[in-house]
Amino acid sequence: MLIIDTATYDAIVAHARRDHPDEACGVVAGPAGSDRPARFIPMLNAAMSPTFYEFDSGDLFRLYKEMDSRDEEPVVIYHSHTATEAYPSRTDINLAQEPNAHYVLVSTRDGADQPSFDGPVEFRSYRIVDGEVTEEEIQVVADYNTGEI
Repeated sequence: MLIIDTATYDAIVAHARRDHPDEACGVVAGPAGSDRPARFIPMLNAAMSPTFYEFDSGDLFRLYKEMDSRDEEPVVIYHSHTATEAYPSRTDINLAQEPNAHYVLVSTRDGADQPSFDGPVEFRSYRIVDGEVTEEEIQVVADYNTGEI
């Protein structure tokens, strides 16, 4: 199960909406071994594509160096799908290299990219290990300490 705070959830959705019609991507780092997403890090989609995302290799190298120096790891790796459901594509599955990460997908299709969109945003989380995709429950909490929703 992914437990994520409201502020981080909102930041991921806002980034997906802002980058639409291109896919948005980023990482939420957390203390190593904690499984707690703590530091939201929006990244640039170097592919600048509505159907594919790619982290800039230099940015990604610097991010991993920084996470290492802070004793952090990628807890959430997220991106958006602009015209399809929030389910990992074959390419997403093949690129998944962090077995302990939660892979979050947000769909901005059908007007969900608009701030005025009044329906629920499709926000889903998966574990992807050795090509096997397992969807997991998401709990959005106001505060990690109290666990209040």
